[in-house]
This record gives sequence, structure tokens and C-alpha cells, in this order.
Amino acid sequence: MIYNNKPREECGIFGISEHSDAARLNYFGLYALQHRGQESAGIAVAADNDINDHKEMGLVSDVFDKKYLKQLKGEHAIGHVRYSTTGSSVIANAQPFVIRHRKKSYAIAHNGNLVNAHILKNELEEAGSIFQTTMDSEIFLHLFVKNLKFGFEQAIVNSVTKLKGAFAFVGLTSRGEIFGIKDPNGFRPLCLGKLNGSYVLASESCALDLVQADFIRELDPGEILIISKDGLKSIKPFDKIKQTFCIFEFIYFARPDSILFGKNVYQVRKGHGRCLAREAPVDADLVMPFPDSGTYAALGYSEESGIPFEMAMIRNHYVGRTFIQPTQSMRDFGVRVKLNPISSLLKGKEIIIIEDSVIRGTTVKTRVKALRELGVSKIHLRVAGPAHRFPCHYGID
Repeated sequence: MIYNNKPREECGIFGISEHSDAARLNYFGLYALQHRGQESAGIAVAADNDINDHKEMGLVSDVFDKKYLKQLKGEHAIGHVRYSTTGSSVIANAQPFVIRHRKKSYAIAHNGNLVNAHILKNELEEAGSIFQTTMDSEIFLHLFVKNLKFGFEQAIVNSVTKLKGAFAFVGLTSRGEIFGIKDPNGFRPLCLGKLNGSYVLASESCALDLVQADFIRELDPGEILIISKDGLKSIKPFDKIKQTFCIFEFIYFARPDSILFGKNVYQVRKGHGRCLAREAPVDADLVMPFPDSGTYAALGYSEESGIPFEMAMIRNHYVGRTFIQPTQSMRDFGVRVKLNPISSLLKGKEIIIIEDSVIRGTTVKTRVKALRELGVSKIHLRVAGPAHRFPCHYGID
């Protein structure tokens, strides 16, 4: 993704090995991860000692139909949904990214942000590498093919130990190996499941649920997991350090039905609301969220405080999440059409609004103004997440 200091986040990755309908299951897996990226989608499949892929701009349901899925034949596949953390929102930067080297093919799908990308890119270009995209994901593949002389597994180890930042990868080889990688801090989630005799990797466990795979475990921080015809092999090349997962996975990014870092996201968000009610109590007529991201914290606040919970704003679900659209003009438009208040519940009332977090404040400013114009007597804003004060170079926009 682009090599600059403008941090953002979010992509979803999925992979499955040894399944006769690998592309279709990838489609469903990406469908479950659509909340993690709405700009582009892609699937790469290994067959006949090559990798075929299809990727386009748009939602998973727009990018793939029966024709494309039928063309993606093979038993091993990885997929990706993208929000442009770095790099332009253009088809050239859609993933998975595929590279061909000495009659073999390799594909990679990446969630995260490499903070030393510009340094590695300069070194690789000086050594003769030619980059086709502005994705930092491509850096890993260039490092990987340059290290293949040391063998497949050692090439992964040598490459990943050069990376600094937040990353989760799923990779695919034309021979059918699939591998997953999690950064040593464990910033980004990646879990392992099993569907009969097939292994599955996914950003979140909700994708395993949809394809009816059993959740086995989350990858450990710094773990490389290789899935091949010989089974699973775990490699841990990093010294063990404290796990520092991204708190925004719990606050905003992840689906509430997912298990992340050993905890159910729904229960964590509800717990945030309960804690908020104890730390910042106030009397009011009702508690309400700006749906959908603040809903579970609002439920917790209501239960802890005893103040009635109301869904006093109705969301238009055909409008994308305002936080993960690429330009501010699109975000402003999205907020205007996204939420509509129920005046009979709100007029003349003193209300508590629960937000999961405030980043740009786009939703808060626009909606609070609309509520005041509607005749709400008093508005108390409570935010379940900590203050967002400084840039995150590990990938938050």
C-alpha cells in the first residue's frame, strides 16, 4: 500500500486448503468479512501448478458471480477485501497480489501496515526489484522470492523477520501450500479453523461460522503457520514479546459475533458500556446509540444504569460505514442519509448518546445538530472508547 505517513486500517483475509469448492467458500468467507473493507475484493486459486485470480473494485457480491467462481477452479484458495490503508483506491492495488517467479506462482493477501515499507522498498529497488503497485504487501513477495534460494520455509522466515509494523498475511503457492503469518505484537487478528479435512484461515471467526468450519484457535503473535499436504507446521521465529493487539478491533472493526484475542466482541463492547455507566453516570430519559457501532455499549450502559434503552435512530443499511469510505466528501454524504431519528421518542427528552469512539467526529457533529433541531431538550454524549489523540502508524485512518 502507499509509502507515506497517512495511517488508516482495515482489510479482511481468508484462505482454505484442500477443498473441492475452494473459490466458492472463499466467496462466502469474504462475504462474512465485508465489514473490514468495501473498496475491492479478490480471490486467488492454485491449480495445475499455477495461480488464477479475479479481483475488481466493489463489494464481494458485485465482484463475483457464478461465472467467475466457476472459472476459479482449484482446491486451494485465498481471498481479500480491502480498505485502502496505504495506496490508492484503484484496481492495481486490489489483492490478492500474484507474482510469478521461475515457473512458479505465489499470491499474498495482507491486513495491516508496514512502518518500514519505504526503507525496504528502496533497498529492493536498488537490488533490481521492479514494483507493479503501491502496496506494501508487494514488498513481502519481493523479499520472499529473493530468499527462495534458502528453501520455501526459510524464505518466509527471512522475509517476515525484516518487516516492522502491524500485519496479518495469508499466502498461497502454485503447489497448493497456504500459509498464515501474524506480526510479533499480534496487532491484527488471524484465526485457524477446520472444515472436515480442510483447514481455514480467516481474519475473524465469524467467517469460519459462515462456512461451517470449526474454530480451532487464533494464531499466536509472531507465528507462521504453513498448511500443506503434510498437515500443519507452526514456526515461531520471533522472540516472545508482550501482545499489544489493536484496541479498535474490539471497539469498531470486528463483527460482534467474532472471537478475538480469546474474547467475544459483543461481550467486550457491552462491558465497555457497563464500565462507562459506572465511570460517567448521568440521569436522563433514555439511552440510545448511533447505530450500529455504538449499539452494544449502549445496551451495557442501559443495563448498568437502569435507564431505558431505545433505538431512537434508524439506520439505512444500504449506506456504507462512514469511517471506512475513502474521501471526506463521501463520508459527509453518507452520514446525512445513513441515520434518521424517531421524533416521537426524542422530542422534549433528555437523552444519553453512546458512541463507541470518536475519530473524525463526522457522525457526532451532524447527528447532534439534527437532534437539537428536532427538539431534544438535553444531550449527554458518552464515548466507550478512549480518546483518539495521536496518529497510529500501525494503520488507523
